Amino acid sequence: MSVSRPLRVAILAGELSGDILGADLMSALIKRFPDAEFEGIGGPRMLSAGLKSLYPQEALSVMGLIEVLPHLFSLIRARNRLRDHWQANPPDVFVGIDAPDFNLGLEVVLRQAGILTVHYVSPSVWAWKQWRLKKIAKAVDHMLTLLPFEADFYKRSDIPVTYVGHPLAEQIPLTVDQASSRALLGLSVERPVLGVLPGSRGGEVKRLGETFIQAARLCQEQLPELQVVLVPANEKREAELRAIGFPDEWICATAQASQCMAASNALLVASGTVTLEAALYKRPMVIAYRLAALTYCIARRMVKVAHIGLPNLLAGKRLVPELIQDEVTPDRIAQQLLPMLREPSSGPLREEFTALHHLLRAGGGETAADTIERLMIERGTLCR
Repeated sequence: MSVSRPLRVAILAGELSGDILGADLMSALIKRFPDAEFEGIGGPRMLSAGLKSLYPQEALSVMGLIEVLPHLFSLIRARNRLRDHWQANPPDVFVGIDAPDFNLGLEVVLRQAGILTVHYVSPSVWAWKQWRLKKIAKAVDHMLTLLPFEADFYKRSDIPVTYVGHPLAEQIPLTVDQASSRALLGLSVERPVLGVLPGSRGGEVKRLGETFIQAARLCQEQLPELQVVLVPANEKREAELRAIGFPDEWICATAQASQCMAASNALLVASGTVTLEAALYKRPMVIAYRLAALTYCIARRMVKVAHIGLPNLLAGKRLVPELIQDEVTPDRIAQQLLPMLREPSSGPLREEFTALHHLLRAGGGETAADTIERLMIERGTLCR
């Protein structure tokens, strides 16, 4: 199966978790179409895979109902420029990865212009904003979901959907070598390790960074032998965390989340995709999140799920502790972490995480690429 010219893919990922998905999908498409051309928005992995960047990803990494307001005009301007560019130079397919507030509006316009639109990562319509289903039906030719229950939700609403699983479940082995990861980070094999991951967005670091650092200090006071690895998502987040201040003896492992998780006995993480990655590494964790006060007041009246952490959502029960808003204090966090660090072995939790790992192995980017190829054949974009 081939195209008579290079396949042109417009692809847009608004944050680092989407960058992982985008790079995996690009790699799978390149196997099928070696001369494929990609342009849009992505992070370092997508850029390394060959993405032509039309706008910096950092500009889109804003989350929250109120937090987005200062950035609203620049976001609208960016979306309008991308819309105009792709209407004038139509790609064979547009893939919007997550970032629904940005991508869905763009997808509506591009689909109306006759461009095949695929949305990768379902918005959390099963949790809140179910009225979005009407917009999704207008915006997307096909939805790709990471989680199996999401696919069932869309099928009930007659929106074309494919469950693809998560690429991380394919990439992360079922068991990992903790000792080698500790060696790479310069950590002792004998002493316990706490990994601290305060989020990839500036707002997350602002609201969680100091509290996470104080909580880790409290744990170290109770366990003097404890080794702490702090993981800023990138150099900008590292500068923000250094401005807050943390002990010199801690390991600062910028952009090394995977090595940190593999090396750790327990993790302190901001809610998000990183919690799923932590579960795939089979590590006990405390999930914490704090929103702007007004955003939280609005969201708590709209959200219809019992959990915020992906491991708990997937399991349908509380596997790991979650602390939200006013619960996010150094004392509360340390209280939850210390038992995990003192008694790191938890057979039942490992078994639960292993079951989730198997569940999420559904092909990831390969399945997504197969689906996109099939959709283009049905459209007539591909010729035999």
